Amino acid sequence: MAKLPVEKMRELERRFGEVEARMSAGPSADVYVKLAAEYAELQPVVKTIRDYQKAEAEAADLESLLDARDTDREMRALAEAELPEVRERIAALEGEIRVLLLPRDAADEKSAILEIRAGTGGSEAALFAGDLFRMYERYAGAHGWKVEVLSASEGEAGGYKEIIATISGRGVFAKLKFESGVHRVQRVPETEASGRIHTSAATVAVLPEAEDIDVEIRPEDIRIDTMRSSGAGGQHVNTTDSAVRITHLPTGLVVTSSEKSQHQNRARAMQVLRSRLYDIERQRADSERSADRKAQVGSGDRSERIRTYNFPQGRVTDHRIDLTLYKLDRIMMGEIDEVIDALVADHQADQLARLGESA
Repeated sequence: MAKLPVEKMRELERRFGEVEARMSAGPSADVYVKLAAEYAELQPVVKTIRDYQKAEAEAADLESLLDARDTDREMRALAEAELPEVRERIAALEGEIRVLLLPRDAADEKSAILEIRAGTGGSEAALFAGDLFRMYERYAGAHGWKVEVLSASEGEAGGYKEIIATISGRGVFAKLKFESGVHRVQRVPETEASGRIHTSAATVAVLPEAEDIDVEIRPEDIRIDTMRSSGAGGQHVNTTDSAVRITHLPTGLVVTSSEKSQHQNRARAMQVLRSRLYDIERQRADSERSADRKAQVGSGDRSERIRTYNFPQGRVTDHRIDLTLYKLDRIMMGEIDEVIDALVADHQADQLARLGESA
């Protein structure tokens, strides 16, 4: 394996010290916020680098003791016992540094827009879409993230035909970006008298929340229509034309919002449109960079079946990494860290392998 990039590590340490000094100097509030964000990003990398350097120095001292002719028997025995453990720690830290220095997705630190739509399976698919939304809602709550529903279309028997929400917090997209795809459920619907297992599906799309500076949307490129909104089954009809539909003419993308006021609907629809356009650009750039990479985690193919939730067996299987867990009840309660961490680890391993091939 190639040696660690020592110069890059030194540059990161130098920059960390510079950021630390500038924060201590009492800059303006907006500058401090930017410095604090960079500090938080650099701190774990620099800490690991320093732990690695400390372990290297410790190994060198132990090796010196073993090489010295005047080292007494007791000290030599102690050094021989400690050296393998220190070398093992060095190898582990080296692996951590390689992962921390991997090229980062510029969108990883962003909040995310979560879109869930019922697929095949009728009312059962809508119920499953609702279950998935609650799963992600609970997961977000456990991480201290804020969830806000932008628009929702309820199913006739409950759940959602479609629900779109923002999940706000630092690093949300990094955690949830591998959730995009087709989620399949196998269970006995409550209305099924014979106890026959049905298979239904819902699609999940996770987009990085784009800011104004990420995407430029020209006024002449959009058409905005207002319309009368209504709730599920035609109930709760809003008597004002508050619903908003925005069409992005160059791409044909259509976004609607029918919650609350017309002003809020317009802002929310623009928020979703901006994020979809940003995601399209990210996918295009990623495809150009990695045209020949394997279709693996993070491929972004939203038609790909990525996971199956089998209720009779209490089993969840992620098909991309052949991971099967028999803890469906806990996963539906939002305890999906084990699945997400495994997906992230697999993606990092793939990145390391590709870097090794190009070295």
